[in-house]
Amino acid sequence: MAQQAIPIEQIEQFEAGLHGDLIRPEDSDYDDARAVWNGMIDKRPGLIARCRGVGDVISAVNFARENDLLVAVRGGGHNVAGTAVCDDGLVIDLSGMRGVWVDPDARTGRVQAGATWADVDHETQAFGLATPGGAVSDTGVAGLTLGGGIGHLRCKYGLACDNLRSVELVTADGEFVTASENENTDLFWGLRGGGGNFGVVTGFEFDLHPLGPEVATCLVFYPGDRMRECLRAYREYVASAPDEVSTLTLSGVMPDEELFSSDAVDDTKIAITGCYAGSVEDGERALAPLREIAEPIADVSGTMPYVDYQRLFDEDHPDGMRYYWKSLYLDGLSDSAIDRIAYWTDGAPSPLSTVDVWQLGGAIERVDVEDSAFAGRHAPFLLGVEANWERPEDDDANVEWVRDCLDDMRQFSDGSVYLNFPGFLEEGDDMMRTTFGPTYERLVALKDEYDPTNLFSLNQNITPSKNAEADGGACRE
Repeated sequence: MAQQAIPIEQIEQFEAGLHGDLIRPEDSDYDDARAVWNGMIDKRPGLIARCRGVGDVISAVNFARENDLLVAVRGGGHNVAGTAVCDDGLVIDLSGMRGVWVDPDARTGRVQAGATWADVDHETQAFGLATPGGAVSDTGVAGLTLGGGIGHLRCKYGLACDNLRSVELVTADGEFVTASENENTDLFWGLRGGGGNFGVVTGFEFDLHPLGPEVATCLVFYPGDRMRECLRAYREYVASAPDEVSTLTLSGVMPDEELFSSDAVDDTKIAITGCYAGSVEDGERALAPLREIAEPIADVSGTMPYVDYQRLFDEDHPDGMRYYWKSLYLDGLSDSAIDRIAYWTDGAPSPLSTVDVWQLGGAIERVDVEDSAFAGRHAPFLLGVEANWERPEDDDANVEWVRDCLDDMRQFSDGSVYLNFPGFLEEGDDMMRTTFGPTYERLVALKDEYDPTNLFSLNQNITPSKNAEADGGACRE
């Protein structure tokens, strides 16, 4: 329903009750407020509520529900799928809620839902502490954590969602609740990897771990014609690597003129990167084999502050560029899978795109399915296919490349995906059923309890039972 259908008196009353700002299409800051990180997304919401606290969030949820508005919830970061903004409806914007508070004695951190991982790292590293975040520092804490949260410390300390002590959120009926191991335990289970289906999360409490400030890191680039050899060696390496090591590979052109010579800058490459969650000396020894697979064309490995490693890929993902990312959990990294990764890398229409392989296992696989909804604990690897490009006229070619690659790579997967690299919403309910398997119905039961009308539909959606019966599983979009 468009904003114009709501009486102006109701809108004014809503605005008067907010501590934050209510932005309309006619306002001078509207275009900036509706813009998101992914330049492919061009939505025009009817209203944008920039919330300053929980009270604003409750008011926004009640207003949307009472006026049957489509709702998008915006955190502080990327949202590559573009669900943080919508046409005509209400955007509940939490990006101004960026507070982080650390208790160094208890080794815990409280984080508001608009914070980025850079905000968290800045505060926690002041005390030599960290919690697993993403692989780019300006990723939002909320979206990444609710989708699981695969980051640079995952094999030692698990996923971001594995380190949650509690979550605070506003439900579809405007109630403020806390979920933890001792309170609303089923909801806590669902929030740990089940996505943003059950309410507007306003805050998290995380466990923190000793780390840094200096860590041993690896970032080495090999020629593309050695890709198969490098991936086979990488497969052997991670099979016996200690939990302190969390690594990934990136295959693509990666045309960095400062890093590569003119005769190599436009060539295909494979990069291996990772860090060690332990002493620098042990880390340098543990990561050394990754730097000796072949003759590198560049090696910028070394000891650096953890906050710098977290920012290492920020410049490769600037605001406003065009992005389309999808994923699959891989059953393994067979020679056949490696051949197809090399094939699709060579076929990328953009030199900025990569085909990535994330090492999983370690602490991730030691969490029982009864403890969280996250669906990827069984997999040894995650395949991420990242199309990154600049020109709108190249949209179709890049999206098609990602989809064709994923269709091909499903032969090495059970078809389940990582919720934070989902593409757009085109796969809908089938994707979620495949990903969660037998636990999907438990998530539906939670959706029925906390959001039976699917007010929060712009996400990787769990369709409530009544909606599924009425429309075959279609979401509000």
